[in-house]
Amino acid sequence: MIATLGLAAAALFDASPASAQASGCEQMQKLLQERQSIVAGLNASQKTKQKLTPQAACSTLGRLVNNGSAALKFATANQDWCQIPPAFIDNMKADNEKASTIRNRACNAVKQQADMMRKAQQAQRQQSNSPFGGSDSVTGGPMRVPQGAL
Repeated sequence: MIATLGLAAAALFDASPASAQASGCEQMQKLLQERQSIVAGLNASQKTKQKLTPQAACSTLGRLVNNGSAALKFATANQDWCQIPPAFIDNMKADNEKASTIRNRACNAVKQQADMMRKAQQAQRQQSNSPFGGSDSVTGGPMRVPQGAL
């Protein structure tokens, strides 16, 4: 679903904790590890029989896009200091744009689903309030088909 830059990131930032703290580039490593765990969760949900709901997809992809934006901001600001290759930043931008597009689709599906539910509830309320709305006005239940020979 979403290409990860995890392998390249792991190779790029595979430093010992002492050198990572001394350089100040450990924030990028944390962002990329968080991104890997979000993508792993998305990939795991694809393999299960129970598919991801639009609400869950919107939320998870929102986290992914926010993480990508933070990683891009850090990578661009510290490109020279942390020796981040320009190709890595370009790939990260493309990946984040793709995730943003998918997130927008999922969030729009959530909005459309909520609108449809609201309209259905309004129609049901209007139908039950009207004496001619297709229900039995005496008992308030659904309209019954007459029993017996017709």
